[in-house]
Amino acid sequence: MLVAAAVCPCPPLLVPDVAAGAAPELDAARAACTDALGVLAAARPGRLVVVGPVESTGTETDPETYPEGTRGSFRGFGVDLDVRLGQSDGGSPTEQRLPYSLAVAAWLLERTGWSDAPVEGLGVGDRLAPERCARVGRDLATRSERVALLVMGDASACRTLKAPGYLDERAAPFDAEVARALGTADTAALTTLDTGLARELKASGRAPWQVLAGAAEGADLGGSLLFEDAPYGVGYIVATWS
Repeated sequence: MLVAAAVCPCPPLLVPDVAAGAAPELDAARAACTDALGVLAAARPGRLVVVGPVESTGTETDPETYPEGTRGSFRGFGVDLDVRLGQSDGGSPTEQRLPYSLAVAAWLLERTGWSDAPVEGLGVGDRLAPERCARVGRDLATRSERVALLVMGDASACRTLKAPGYLDERAAPFDAEVARALGTADTAALTTLDTGLARELKASGRAPWQVLAGAAEGADLGGSLLFEDAPYGVGYIVATWS
């Protein structure tokens, strides 16, 4: 059963080594993520599942699992920084590498010294239909008597003229509704997010948020919004459910 969840943004810029001189601009977001992970630890979960977006090939694909100990890297950003998901150093027999969303999550967990429960990762593509996302979430909730989720994903990338997706007037209302839903644990609102609009606005968090909604069915959790802003024209939201 789901006992707690934390929602965090997943830009590699959240990692100070990647952001370099711009690192202080995301200090507030990092602090909120730290607080959110504290809520997960306080719930004393038996298992933590990290859910993050992965690039889609253009068709709906099954979510990909990443066992504890899977490694990731930020070398693609010119930074000599490696991370590992969770505490295990057993490695992955398939030599998997974490996608950037889960690498950011691994960095957050290392930064806060996570050792409260075993960890596994799950990458979901942006083509995964809402009903499938919900089924994936319901399955995750059965993994342990006490499951916690760390849900990674950004809101729209179209909030300003200099945003990655340029300015789209639909972006701010979309992000406001997502922030409200995440801040109040409104599973119905998350489940019915417009998938086409989310894709047009480059909101990478849509599928992970809908996985969370499925996992939270019947859990009777309350939400709290810790952070909402759009630096660089991209919506970043931090929330907790407990």
